[in-house]
Amino acid sequence: MHSFLRKKITNNLILQKMKVAIVGASGAVGQEFLRVLEERNFPMDELLLFGSSRSAGTKYTFRGKEIEVKLLQHNDDFKGVDIAFTSAGAGTSKEFAETITKYGAVMIDNSSAFRMDADVPLVVPECNAEDALVRPRGIIANPNCTTIMMVVVLQPLEKLSHIKRIHVASYQAASGAGAAAMAELEQQYREVLDGKPATVNKFAYQLAYNVIPQIDVFQDNGYTKEEMKMFNETKKIMHTDAACSAMCVRVPSLRSHSEAVWIEFESPVSVEAAQKALAEGEGVQLMDDPSNKVYPMPLFLAGKDDVYVGRVREDLSNPNGLTLWLVGDQIKKGAALNAVQIAEYLIKVGNVK
Repeated sequence: MHSFLRKKITNNLILQKMKVAIVGASGAVGQEFLRVLEERNFPMDELLLFGSSRSAGTKYTFRGKEIEVKLLQHNDDFKGVDIAFTSAGAGTSKEFAETITKYGAVMIDNSSAFRMDADVPLVVPECNAEDALVRPRGIIANPNCTTIMMVVVLQPLEKLSHIKRIHVASYQAASGAGAAAMAELEQQYREVLDGKPATVNKFAYQLAYNVIPQIDVFQDNGYTKEEMKMFNETKKIMHTDAACSAMCVRVPSLRSHSEAVWIEFESPVSVEAAQKALAEGEGVQLMDDPSNKVYPMPLFLAGKDDVYVGRVREDLSNPNGLTLWLVGDQIKKGAALNAVQIAEYLIKVGNVK
């Protein structure tokens, strides 16, 4: 797989620098885009920031330079833009997709707007980077955060034996609902400790000292939209017939999602073989020494690039099964970093325009 994805892009990898735009610059993912682009020394001559009327006029510092957020409008602001990272919600993405792409910009979209469209590739670079090369509408979709983290871990295991079935329970931090949700969780803890009623706006119930077994809206089959994303997106990304049954739960951690995953293979896979494949996998870090209480935890892994895996063991209920625990930063690898890695791949292979 593409080892460059784990390194910072350097100028000798490209023929020319880029003009880049971020749509939704003031949101949690938009802010993470700024951090990731700076961390990885992403090659660009110019960065444009766009937002709603609420955030227009706000200024952010990038590489020592102050950049003002422009109001997103249907005009020619995207003329000359090579890559546009969009994270302003599905409605905004659908409304402005033609405006963003009409002059040739590659739109890498972090919303759910286009993920299951047949003519829009859904890409996790460690799994299916080449899919990004065929984009009839100039749009590449960034998958759901929980799906991204899971398929990064499944990909090296698929090489050992075909995966037939996946069961997963997710433990999703407040960060998955945005910056305001993270602030609300912190506020709730303060209020509860002070003996005050907890403020509840971003979640269906108080999240502090609680878990909520619902993320997104329920569908007719009893699964939530978040759970169905994992079912559908896994198939599209991995080009697989594997079925994924998910239970997605909001937990009162601030940042980084966790998942307990049960995997059924066509034939038995040993724990040792799985651990070796994971340790060598792109974007994966093995953290698996339970005898010394070493396993991934969200408290300690916020801000990390990779997906961390531990507690790899045989599934006692299935002779062809393994189960494991994974943790990844939802805002980073689950959103902004994955999108930037897609752009890095396009630059690497000379396929931006």
